[in-house]
Amino acid sequence: MSATGNALGGATSPYLRQHADNPVHWLQWSADALGEAEARDVPILLSVGYAACHWCHVMAHESFADDEVAAVMNADFVCIKVDREERPDIDAVYMNATVALTGQGGWPMTCFLTPDGRPFFCGTYYPKAAFLELLAAVADAWRTRRAEVEEASTSIAGELQSMAAGLPGGGPALEPGLCDHAVAAVLRDEDVERGGFGRAPKFPPSALLEALLRDYERTESAAVLDTVLRTCTAMARGGVYDQLAGGFARYSTDESWVVPHFEKMLYDNALLLRVYAHVWRATRNRLAGRVARETARFLVDGLGVGGMFASSLDADTDGVEGLTYVWTPAQLREALGDADGQWAAELFGVSDAGTFEHGSSVLQLRADADDPERFERVRAAMRDARRARPQPARDDKVIAAWNGFAITALAEASVALDSPEWLTAATDCARAIVDLHVVDGRLRRASLGGRVGDGAAVLEDHAALATGLLTLHQVTGDAEWLTSATALLDDAMAHFADPDRPGHWFDTADDAAALVVRPADPVDGATPAGASLMAEALQAAAHLAPDPERYARLADATLHAGTPILEKAPRSGGHWLAVAEAAVRGPLQLAVACESATSDLLSAARFLAPGGAIVVWGAKDSSELLRGRDRIGGRDAVYVCRGRTCDLPVTTGDQLLVALRRAV
Repeated sequence: MSATGNALGGATSPYLRQHADNPVHWLQWSADALGEAEARDVPILLSVGYAACHWCHVMAHESFADDEVAAVMNADFVCIKVDREERPDIDAVYMNATVALTGQGGWPMTCFLTPDGRPFFCGTYYPKAAFLELLAAVADAWRTRRAEVEEASTSIAGELQSMAAGLPGGGPALEPGLCDHAVAAVLRDEDVERGGFGRAPKFPPSALLEALLRDYERTESAAVLDTVLRTCTAMARGGVYDQLAGGFARYSTDESWVVPHFEKMLYDNALLLRVYAHVWRATRNRLAGRVARETARFLVDGLGVGGMFASSLDADTDGVEGLTYVWTPAQLREALGDADGQWAAELFGVSDAGTFEHGSSVLQLRADADDPERFERVRAAMRDARRARPQPARDDKVIAAWNGFAITALAEASVALDSPEWLTAATDCARAIVDLHVVDGRLRRASLGGRVGDGAAVLEDHAALATGLLTLHQVTGDAEWLTSATALLDDAMAHFADPDRPGHWFDTADDAAALVVRPADPVDGATPAGASLMAEALQAAAHLAPDPERYARLADATLHAGTPILEKAPRSGGHWLAVAEAAVRGPLQLAVACESATSDLLSAARFLAPGGAIVVWGAKDSSELLRGRDRIGGRDAVYVCRGRTCDLPVTTGDQLLVALRRAV
């Protein structure tokens, strides 16, 4: 095979298609691409990024679109371009190498590999001049110091193998005391003044917030609730939240949540929708309720594609970061008139000095407007004015795992905020994903424009989508979703479980194309780890599926495998902690014997049930939790269980509240 041109034009990734016109002879990752490097006896230049990445665009413009740079790349390397969202397995392996070699990671990621995939030099963004120097140095080392390169790549590959071994066994027992320890450690890291954890850049800590909220519902700790509300409020009032159209940016570049990195990711907004909907359910906090509604609307209107949800909106507009979103006082007066323009400038923190670049400001809302009607009118006019501006590009790629997050969040938010249209959106998404992404009984990770890609799904896809389908089963009572969810879990158990260590998981299937190492990362990051997501899905299946014990045993083993993270690095185990908080309560199960989804008692059960609880409804024997359980004396009844221990049924909301308090 010979690379004679750019081969990205037919890719299912919009990120790869962004590079289809580069003079670089880009190939997609494949055995043929590695074979090309072997045949030419040249190293591989691996470039990894994603469509909404600002610095990926910068490097593409400076170097990959440049004929001089491309000529060097084509002559001395086989050049492979990877979308990290489409191939998280490749990204994970080489990001570990990048961090190990440089002490930090990020995108664009630039790695040099031997033809069999062993890395020997890694970095991130390089300006054109530095990149040309690097290309020359690497090519020279390959030609003149091959033995050193081979030795380095073998050593790095060995280190990656050690890192991929995952967590050691022998973690502490899962009990309330371990959760208390993890929560206390997390609270010590809180930025009490500005909200969130640690220093800039600050990423929305969605999994930690969900875990802390579940802890509050178990312990009723005022300190824990205060932490949740401080962070949720700071993010919702800051520039990281879109004050006009809803939805969160990927992270804040500063400690006070003022200036975001402007890309909007599906996964962030789905996970945060779940958090804010649960904060509303638990506290009736008005700001949380508004943010949940607006974020759900952003998902449906801003990211909806073919019944499913697109991956992201770009950070840049016409090559300028934040162009669509920032304002000056003059722009406000032009859009709103002098009076409303001045009022909006004061309300949203828009000043002549600015909070962003060139005297522009990112909108903030440090306090609620004293005139709600004027607030909505002004926001509507600002949205209209903003729509007339150039808009950021959208990555329409559909990722199975992220759509699973959206299904779960929309279904749970539909219950928390009594919004049936969000349940419809979740159901439509689930049906579209199952119909398109399950091919010959196996899940695929990504699709674009109704065409599913060839890339196999990874562990997080199976687990996140299974959780979404199990959530739909609970809310709708439809057995179709339980059947589809257990099929995904059974497939994951067959192909991703570590046969030598029960409860440990690989991130890629046993029959997936081999990489230099088989990734197995149990640590939660911007999204939960595949293993912690499996713990959540298995825990739910253990109470919903017709054969519960096989799921229950594996759920327990998986959670036990994650306890070292809760013991030693709880901020890196937010989703583990959320699942653990549910587990130490049983988890709670509420089986509502009723004739209709409109049952008042069912509504009360859904409102009162803490995060992580299992709630099902229907007629006697309609599901596993309703075996032999019926309405009482012609009245709807709730059967409350903690683990395998159950109370007597109750028939009123007040009785249910008492029963749930006993179960703490």
